[in-house]
Order: sequence, then C-alpha cells, then structure tokens
Amino acid sequence: MESLLALHPLPSPSSSSLFRRPRPFPRSSPPPPPPVSLPALRSRPPSSSSSSPSSPSPQRSLLSLHPYLPFNHKPKAHFPIRSSSSPSPSPPAAASAAAAAWQLLAIFASTIAGLVLGPLPVGAWSFLGLTASVATRTLPFPAAFSAFTSEVIWLIVISFFFARGFVKTGLGDRIATYFVKWLGRSTLGLSYGLTLSEALIAPAMPSTTARAGGVFVPIIKSLSLSAGSRPGDPSARKLGSYLIQSQFQSAGNSSALFLTAAAQNLLCLKLAEALGVIIKYPWVSWFKAASLPAIISLLATPLVLYKLYPPEIKDTPDAPAMAAKKLENMGPVTRNEWAMVGTMLLAVSLWVFGDALGIPSVIAAMIGLSILLLLGVLDWDDCLSEKSAWDTLAWFAVLVGMAGQLTNLGIVTWMSDCVAKSLQSFSLSWPAAFGVLQASYFLIHYLFASQTGHVGALYSAFLAMHLAAGVPGVLAALALAYNTSLFGALTHYSSGQAAVYYGAGYIDLPDVFKMGFVMALVNALIWGVVGTFWWKFLGLY
Repeated sequence: MESLLALHPLPSPSSSSLFRRPRPFPRSSPPPPPPVSLPALRSRPPSSSSSSPSSPSPQRSLLSLHPYLPFNHKPKAHFPIRSSSSPSPSPPAAASAAAAAWQLLAIFASTIAGLVLGPLPVGAWSFLGLTASVATRTLPFPAAFSAFTSEVIWLIVISFFFARGFVKTGLGDRIATYFVKWLGRSTLGLSYGLTLSEALIAPAMPSTTARAGGVFVPIIKSLSLSAGSRPGDPSARKLGSYLIQSQFQSAGNSSALFLTAAAQNLLCLKLAEALGVIIKYPWVSWFKAASLPAIISLLATPLVLYKLYPPEIKDTPDAPAMAAKKLENMGPVTRNEWAMVGTMLLAVSLWVFGDALGIPSVIAAMIGLSILLLLGVLDWDDCLSEKSAWDTLAWFAVLVGMAGQLTNLGIVTWMSDCVAKSLQSFSLSWPAAFGVLQASYFLIHYLFASQTGHVGALYSAFLAMHLAAGVPGVLAALALAYNTSLFGALTHYSSGQAAVYYGAGYIDLPDVFKMGFVMALVNALIWGVVGTFWWKFLGLY
C-alpha cells in the first residue's frame, strides 16, 4: 500500500482537482480552451480576487474556482460578441448598473420635446421633468438641483439685470440715437449706424432680446413711422421692413463677437469645460477667434440685404435731424446714465482681465449689480420684476443639470462614439466630420424655439462627437458656440429677439424664413472661409 501511495500521491487541494477523483493511473487531460479576447465596454481594475485559479482566495466559492465550467456564476467584464467589422459601441447600461442613465435620458428627451412642442410654459414643463427625475429616484435630490448653484447660470441671471439697467436709464437708446445722427443720411448708412451701435453695447448688455425690445425696435419704429412706413401695411417695405430685417440678421454676429454679448455664450464654455475643453483667458480668447469673421459679417449683412431685400426709400435726410431733436429732448446725460457707464466699464474690464486678477466672471457681475443697487440705478423691485431672469434660472438649471448628469453617466460619450463610428465608416477626415457636425447642429435649430434650450439639449453631445471624431477641442467648442449665436435669426421662433423683431409687424413670415436661410448661407460662407484661415493663424488647429 505504501508503495502504491509513493507511486501515486494524493492530489493537493488545488483549484484543478477539487472536482475530480484521484485516478489510479496518470492520464493526460486536454488543455483548457484559451480565453477569447473581446472588446470591453469598460474595463474593471484588477483585484486580488482575480488571481490565478491555482491559488484561490478563501472568500471565493467553490464554483468560481473553475472558470471554464458552464455553471460558473462569476460576472464577466467582456461580452462574447464578434462581428466582421469593427465593434460598435455598446450602451452604458450594459457596462454598469446604469438603468438610471436610461431613465434620465428618457426624462431628458421628454423635457426637450415639451420645450419644442410647448404644452406648458417652458419653466413649468422643466419643473415637471425635474420632479420626475427626483420622484422616480433617477437622480438624488442634491444631484437634481446641483446646477442651481452654477456660477454660469447666475452670471446669466445677473446679465438680465444689467440689460434692464440699460433700458431703465435710457443709456442704450441714447447711444443708438447718436449713431443715427452720425450715419443716418441714407437708408444704408442708417442700417450701419444701428448695427454698429448694437455691436458697441453688446458686451455690456448681455441679452440680445433686451437689446432688441428695449433699444432698437423702438428706434426703428419711430424712424419708419416718420417716413410713412407703417407695420402690417404695404408701406412697410418703404423703410421699416429693411431696417428690421437688417438689424435682426446682424444681431447674431454681434452676439458672437463677445463672450458676454449673449447668455448662451457663457453656458457653452461651461459645458465645454465639463467635457475637459478648458479655454484660458476666455473673454480675450473668444474675442480674438471671433473678431475677423464676425466683423466682416457685420459689415456685409446690411449691404447684402440692401441688394436682396431693398427698401423703397434710399435716402433718409431727415433722420439725423430727428435724432438730434430726440437727443435734445433727452437732455444731458443723467447721473444714473453715468453710473451705468462706469459700472459697465468696470464689469467688462473685470471680465477681460479677471483671470489674471483671480476674479471669476460671476463675482465681477455681482460687484457690478451691487454698485447699481447701492447707487439707486436699480432697486430690488426691478430685479424681482425681471421675470425672464428668474424663469431662465428655473428651466435653464434643470436642463444643464440633466445634461451634466447624462455626461457623468456615460450616455453622452456613448452617443458620440456611435456617431464617430458612423463617420469613420465613411472614411471622413476630421475637417470633413467638423463640417458635417457643424451643419447638423445648425440646421437642427429649426426644431427649437430657444438658443439656450438648444445649447442645454445638444451642445454637450455635439461637442463630444467632435472630440470623438478627432476635431481639436478648442476649435470645436468655439465653433459650436458661434453657431449658437448665428442660428438665432433662422425663423421667427428661433430666439427671443426673433419674436421681438417679427412682432414689430414690419416683416412677413415667408420673408423671415427666406432671408433667414439666405443669410445663414452667407454667414456660413464668411465664417467658413475667413474663419478657417483666421483660426489656423491663431493656432486653433
């Protein structure tokens, strides 16, 4: 017996022998099948429990000691799927317990659909989406409300108060009237005067809608009525239709020229930062990249519309005299106007040099608003009555918060990878993919009634697609942001200022769509050609 044991010792309790009886004679066993290497959705970090099967951990069950047995219950990090082509990205829910990600995507899509179709006011519908995300435990309460503390959103809210200060003091009206006095001897000169005056006040009046409704539409109406051009009448084509159309189409380039000229600009950079695209000295970098194409577009827009949508009245010799009389009636610059000028110069200076001084943009805006409140230029009732500011805070924060959580849960990355794979199947280079994605982002705006809503819904996803396609990050982030300002004149519902200009009654609906599309092509040509060389010169790619 001892000799037999010496010839055939008992097997040691290893992972390869626990489920086999000792055989009296050695027998060759077939080697285990090699593991198949498959594309992983998300790799797991190695742990001590995943060591070789020959040295099992005490905590592992007996079944897990044989990884090749069919009843092995250990969850796998790879999925046995092969295809003849490159593997397509798998949804994030398959990589982790991400049912919440899909629930949030459904709630987010429903919220966006409600913003487009308008069954309820924007703020009310967004609140329903917020409630659904919390009530279904898709998001915890702090995560659902996280965007309400965003610096960018509060900067946008304060910008509405600055715009109200311009309107209340009459400073914006005075600046525009001076330009009419200097350049208004002809209809074309009048249009250039209004366009340049908006570009001048845009960086300190960060609301295109407020500039339209509080400054330029009243001036254009006054000039048009004095020339016998009445809204909703065939006489509208004498003067008012051209001035409204020119100012409407120029506003997008004024908003694109400066970071602080429109609320959505600030949000774009915030969302880009969440995806890892950080722009140093944002105010200066934004202006440098936008300056040449935006200025050329501003100079070209009145002239192009003068040829394609001409006014019946070519000369306006009475306009300078009317402007001079209006300035005389307004009297000298008031104390509140000087306070508004000084405060806005301080705020813009801090926005420009704030990074070097260590002062965030929102702190600069808070300082400016505090000065206006202390000096009595604005009172708290003015702030409370600015309903659009508080409405924007409510629905904007909901959209931004959901978009941020979708990014964190991997939905945005998955979607962008899917699109990037599709683009790669067409063998598109990154410049070609850049053009396709930019055009898609622009044209999708026909479905949206808000620039900020479009940004909150799609900016992050499209930027992620650009990055996945190999487009340089800063170039992609800025180009999408500029596009966001430019598509505000596509339709009569595409932005807040669009509703204001169309509501003036001087332009017909077919003309809005026709001129909106034509000027979109003109802007695409200018920004595409001039911007390409200019951005190459600046080193953006």
